[in-house]
Amino acid sequence: MPVRVQTEDFDTGEEIARLRAGNPKIGAIAAFIGLVRDVNEGDAVRELTLEHYPEMTGKALSAILDEAKQRWEVIDATIVHRIGSLKPTDQIVLVIVASSHRGDAFAACEFLMDFLKTHAPFWKKEQTGQGARWVEARESDDSAAMRWNKTPPA
Repeated sequence: MPVRVQTEDFDTGEEIARLRAGNPKIGAIAAFIGLVRDVNEGDAVRELTLEHYPEMTGKALSAILDEAKQRWEVIDATIVHRIGSLKPTDQIVLVIVASSHRGDAFAACEFLMDFLKTHAPFWKKEQTGQGARWVEARESDDSAAMRWNKTPPA
């Protein structure tokens, strides 16, 4: 299953092995693993809780993956996103892209992460020493996603 949202942790090695199993057309695999940081906006983070609406989130992740497949030569891809309560150093998200060549694998992987950060409906709440707070979208994430909207030179 290329898109999963789950509370359980994931094994990156197993996910990569599953993606590339027996496919001789795969010449490159690019992967990104997102982790919970212990500091955000200058405050120590004790816990991060991720919430979502399952149907909405599943559709959004599938649409983002479909967009990547239209833009680059993607043989296969996997997105695993965790929800629930996570601690610093826990894995949050895994994106793996398999392609014939590294350029397509790197670009599609980066695109998927940029669009996940800005287009996937997840709500994050941090628990800090000052209390709980919702994590706002970052301008840097919007800027990163916007660069994919630029029209390529003719």
